[in-house]
Amino acid sequence: MIGPMIRAMRPKQYLKNVLVFAAPGAAGVLDEPGDLGITIIAFVSFCLAASGIYVWNDIADVEADRVHPTKRNRPFAAGLVSMPVARAMGVVLPLGALALAAATGRWQTVAVVAVYIALTLSYTFWLKEEPIIDLLAVASGFVLRAAAGAVAVDVPMSRWFVLCVTFGSLFIVVGKRYAELNEVGNQAGTRATLETYTPGFLRMLLSVSLGGALISYCVWAFETSALASLTDEGIDLPFYELSIVPMIAALFRYLLVLERGEGSAPEEVFASDRVLQLAGVAWVVIYGVAVYTA
Repeated sequence: MIGPMIRAMRPKQYLKNVLVFAAPGAAGVLDEPGDLGITIIAFVSFCLAASGIYVWNDIADVEADRVHPTKRNRPFAAGLVSMPVARAMGVVLPLGALALAAATGRWQTVAVVAVYIALTLSYTFWLKEEPIIDLLAVASGFVLRAAAGAVAVDVPMSRWFVLCVTFGSLFIVVGKRYAELNEVGNQAGTRATLETYTPGFLRMLLSVSLGGALISYCVWAFETSALASLTDEGIDLPFYELSIVPMIAALFRYLLVLERGEGSAPEEVFASDRVLQLAGVAWVVIYGVAVYTA
């Protein structure tokens, strides 16, 4: 039963929690062992919290999952893990997440994790059935991940950074719905809001969120570069501005993936698409050079 229990925790989804490192990384504090350790603790805390929510989500969706072409193989839907064990996991994992958040030594981290748990539980049992609200709720979870890293090590978040994460999250979430709609249709009974959304509507939302993500990232990059130039006495190389290129490449590549009819499982796309991975590595290198060689 251990194997199915681990599968139910969805460790592949932990890739999303890398956002916890975004604000500390952008602030240039990850080369400090203490701050790096605290950020890792916050990351693990979000992993446990997310796993707990996935457990409750699968418990709530067990009947719908059984009619889904792929979700019917999930441990609860397939009967590999009993419901009492599943409910116990749903209690222990969030409590463990809060305990780890407290280990960062900042109550703000506990508060952010607690808000994330409350929001995602509300989504699981209510908000996911409300059109538009379901998209905003999931996107807010990504913003809270970024906020957790910031408060854990006490670094500020630029308003443009917040906007970039917000629109980028919306782009991913809307893309997931768009791919699901294309994959199973709006009458499959697997997600209530799919009965409301249309491909044309979701394509418009994709355009808006993509544009918002690009514009806010560009402004953030130029703003960060301008602030760095005020304190940097070295050679003024446009690394922050150059980081825009791989960011655009990654967003456009993901849009192409969606147009090919894929993307209902973004974490699997990111784990398998070599172009996306190359763009991600290029961004990390360029932005890392900009931050840590200043």
